[in-house]
Amino acid sequence: QVQLVESGGGLVQAGGSLRLSCAASGRTLRPMGWFRQAPGKEREFVATITRDDESTYYADSVKGRFTISRDNARNTVYLQMNSLKPEDTAVYYCAARNDDGIRTSPRSYNYWGQGSQVTVSS
Repeated sequence: QVQLVESGGGLVQAGGSLRLSCAASGRTLRPMGWFRQAPGKEREFVATITRDDESTYYADSVKGRFTISRDNARNTVYLQMNSLKPEDTAVYYCAARNDDGIRTSPRSYNYWGQGSQVTVSS
């Protein structure tokens, strides 16, 4: 069973920055993704990074502001969030898959973190 442990959420003013981290248990590297869910809304895709060539893909709403990266030695993925907006407020979840490639549907992911609250004040 793969465990994903997130850290780094919090409260920030609009225009500020936060970095989320997600550490995966074990030594197997997997493609990873970040999703978010605001109250009353469905879980939505934010960003993903593949395993083999570390290709990345972003939702249009965060493109140019968020950056996903990974440290394979630590089996950890990061989400650097800059120029944050109040509409970015949500619980952010990291997720991992068994198969490589770009996937944006939550149903494509096999493992999930516990979630980390990000609140952006105006």
